[in-house]
Amino acid sequence: MRVAVVQMTSTDDLSGNLAAARQLVAEAAAGGAEWVALPEMFAYLRREGNRFPCAQGLDGEIVGNLREMARRHRIWLLGGSFPEAVPGDERVYNTSVLISPQGDVEATYRKIHLFDVDLGEHGGGRLRESASIAAGEKPVVARTPFGGVGLSICYDLRFPELYRALSKEDIRFLTVPSAFARETGKDHWEVLLRARAVENQCFVLAPAQWGEHAPDRASYGRAMIVDPWGLVLAVAPDRPCTVMADCDLAQQDRIRAALPALKHRRL
Repeated sequence: MRVAVVQMTSTDDLSGNLAAARQLVAEAAAGGAEWVALPEMFAYLRREGNRFPCAQGLDGEIVGNLREMARRHRIWLLGGSFPEAVPGDERVYNTSVLISPQGDVEATYRKIHLFDVDLGEHGGGRLRESASIAAGEKPVVARTPFGGVGLSICYDLRFPELYRALSKEDIRFLTVPSAFARETGKDHWEVLLRARAVENQCFVLAPAQWGEHAPDRASYGRAMIVDPWGLVLAVAPDRPCTVMADCDLAQQDRIRAALPALKHRRL
C-alpha cells in the first residue's frame, strides 16, 4: 500500500496549521496515498512553557477536521497528535488518533513517555513536558484491513520495551509522529527509527515537525518511512512537504520468514 508522511512547521496559529495540514493531506491523496500521517502537535505547537488554549476533546475542532479530511479523500489518516483536554487537570494529554476512510476514530493513544531533559551541554535548553502534559498509561494497537498498527509519539521512540509490547500484538506498522529536537535529531533520529524497524520487522512511519516554530523552539525534521529490513524508503527534505513510499506487505512476510527473530524471543 502507498503511504505518505507529512512534514510541517506548525506554530501557535490553530487555523493556519489546520489549513496547512489540509493542503498537505490533499497533495498526498492526489499522489495516490492510501494512508497519510501527520506529525506531533500538527494543529498547535506552543512556545515552550505556554499552556494550550486550544485543548479539546475527541469531539472538538481538531479531530473534526481530521475526520472530514479522511472522508473527503477516502484515506486512512493519522492525526499525529493534538492537545486533548484532561477533565479536572490544567495539563493535557498528547494524543494521537487513527481515522478510517469513513471518518471514524479507530484508535486513540496518549503519549506515555514525557520529554523532561536538560540539553544545555548539547546546545539546547531545559525542557519539562510533564509540567503541561499528563502521561498516558497503556500501549495501543489499532486493527486495520492492512494489519495491526502500533501507535507511539516522539520521545516514546527511545523506549524499545514499548515497541516490544506492541510487536507481541501482531503488528505490521509502527507510527512515530514527532517534533524531535534539533540537538538530538541530528544524531539519534534516523538511528532509532531504523532500529525500531529492524527489531520489530515493521514498517515505521515517522511524520515530523521541521524548522523554526517560535524564537525559542525548533525541530529537526527529516520525516521518514523505513521498511522492515531497516532501509529508508523515503525521507523529507528541509521544508514543509509530503513524502511517499509503497509498503510491500509480501516483502515483509518474506523478511519475517527468512529471519524469524520475532518467533525466537525468549522474554
